[in-house]
Amino acid sequence: MRDDKEDLSTFAAFLPADLLNRLRISSERTGRPPTNLIEKALRRYLADASKHNAVYLSAPINALVEGLYVENTTMAEIKQHGDFGLGTFNFLDGEMVLLDGSVYQIRSDGRVHIVEDDEKSPFACVTFFNPDTIDDIENSENPKGFYELLDNLIPSENMLYAIRIDGAFGHVRTRVVPRSENYRPLVEATKDQPVFDFYGVRGCLAGFYTPRFMESLNAPGYHIHFLSEDRQHGGHLIQCVPERVRIGIQHVPKLDVALPVTLDYLSADLTRDVGDDLNKAEH
Repeated sequence: MRDDKEDLSTFAAFLPADLLNRLRISSERTGRPPTNLIEKALRRYLADASKHNAVYLSAPINALVEGLYVENTTMAEIKQHGDFGLGTFNFLDGEMVLLDGSVYQIRSDGRVHIVEDDEKSPFACVTFFNPDTIDDIENSENPKGFYELLDNLIPSENMLYAIRIDGAFGHVRTRVVPRSENYRPLVEATKDQPVFDFYGVRGCLAGFYTPRFMESLNAPGYHIHFLSEDRQHGGHLIQCVPERVRIGIQHVPKLDVALPVTLDYLSADLTRDVGDDLNKAEH
């Protein structure tokens, strides 16, 4: 395998010295090879400029709450709008984590699968992740302290944020939604979810903060999924105790919502206030 210096020397004839130095520093800080960073930058550059710093929803979340679990949005389409995010799969078959352009499916049996581009989703929330701030944190407080920590890192509760947290955790508790038949309300489908506890685990938390006034479009507050470093465990985050972590936060000024063109969606009554149901299902 070529080392980082060799990787950078390949680009010396094409990139200015200050950019090469920034790549070297970023590579050392993140632990990713320079080629990986350059490929990510190219993906962002080649994407539609208007979508660069937007959170993309493949459908409004109130449709999911009402039990519409089958849509025709493929992973390939979703990845056109982001390389980072979360969601679920048709028939509510597990939790989705999108990290560095790869989609992972965490099923209710606890197993994790890499997902192909032709798989479909009724709901996904994604963006191209490029943090505005990075904080290294050592924190051994109780589980409630985790959300207080995040509250102190976001400047306003009226904006959207993408949040990625990598590192070591003393405890992570997750749950995973089981596969469900279409049209069963989300509050019913999530009643008997398996819960998983992980101790002394390394991994990544990926998610978003959404303002409360957007609850008919996206899960309000913090919505975060966990994936272990070995890509073998994970789920929807219930609580955690971080030990040594790096927190990246991206302020996102735009929300891009797709409206599915399916008979179920077009004929559904989505006027009901789903706030209470969503809160029960998420927590």
